[in-house]
Amino acid sequence: MAKDAPLSVPTSQRVVSLDQFRGWTVLAMAFVNYLGHFKEVPAVFKHHHSYFSFADAVMPQFLFAVGFAYRLTFLKNLERFGISNAVGRVLRRFIGLFLIALIVHQLSGNVASWEDLIKMTIPEFLEKACKRSLFQTLTHIAVTSLWVLPVIGLGFWPRLLFAAGSGGLHLWLSFLFNYEWVHKDPVGIDGGPLGFLTWTIPLIFGSFAYDWTLGPDAKPLPKLLAWGIGLMGLGYALSCLNLQFAPNNGSRIFLEPPFFPPSDPKNIWTMSQRAGSMTYLLFGAGFSLVTYAVFVILCDRLKWSWSVLATLGGNALLAYILLGMIEDTFHRYTPKDSPLWFALATWALATTLCWAFLRSLEKQGVRIRM
Repeated sequence: MAKDAPLSVPTSQRVVSLDQFRGWTVLAMAFVNYLGHFKEVPAVFKHHHSYFSFADAVMPQFLFAVGFAYRLTFLKNLERFGISNAVGRVLRRFIGLFLIALIVHQLSGNVASWEDLIKMTIPEFLEKACKRSLFQTLTHIAVTSLWVLPVIGLGFWPRLLFAAGSGGLHLWLSFLFNYEWVHKDPVGIDGGPLGFLTWTIPLIFGSFAYDWTLGPDAKPLPKLLAWGIGLMGLGYALSCLNLQFAPNNGSRIFLEPPFFPPSDPKNIWTMSQRAGSMTYLLFGAGFSLVTYAVFVILCDRLKWSWSVLATLGGNALLAYILLGMIEDTFHRYTPKDSPLWFALATWALATTLCWAFLRSLEKQGVRIRM
């Protein structure tokens, strides 16, 4: 293990800022996933795949929280049980989470007859069945965690270079074929099968947040804020290259700020969750760092916490699954043209039902982790 890799915290110690941050992320996910269904909800709470809306901030924060906890548990297991056990636990977690993702996200498409099935080649099956529905949040968490396994226990520079290399590889593949392929039917979600390369960025920076928050002589705020602002600036600067590439003609230099819709057509440099673009994930990782810094101030410095966030964050995997099931049920009888008050009221009811179930499990000491 590298010399600058900090030791893990004791097993009994809860990182309140992480629990609250993760709970906030679950709550934000519940908000945008449910309300994105309705026409009256403001555009900033919906995905547009052309700029960084509030909805686009959610998934990078999930990967960020995963990276923080991943680093913590891997170093703890490495210290207590050795490298073979630590790696084995990661591999078992990957298999378990991938199987859950297969059940939750399911495969895309279908075949109408046995004849259609036996005529289908393996590449055709993989594209039709796996390209779209399967590669969503849980699958990306599983695959990205496996991808970063070789470096998660190493020091700062190997992880930073790995994140940069993964992002650069995704950009190169996007120019070769992936950007166009992801946008072809069946259209990809969250970057498609190669999205793990850029989801690596927020996950790795989540592991840095662990080091800066719980490492020896930890002084997290300067690093969280400096790196967060720097990554957001870098993501925005690279997104301005959109103006220099087709179908744009370089008539101006600066794109609209990341929180506003661009007036120019999209391309590889556009901040896009659908494309899993490097600009989007750089900005998302930076936004996650700054958001987490707020929770460090509130929770670790001012000793504030909210039990609702603790409950949602303490069982985040189950919350994700339950919220999706409740959302599907409610949306059957909540028309897209419903008034805003009705949309908000049914969202509050759906989220309360999920929280009540999780709170019941929490009282019984039940937490489902993968």
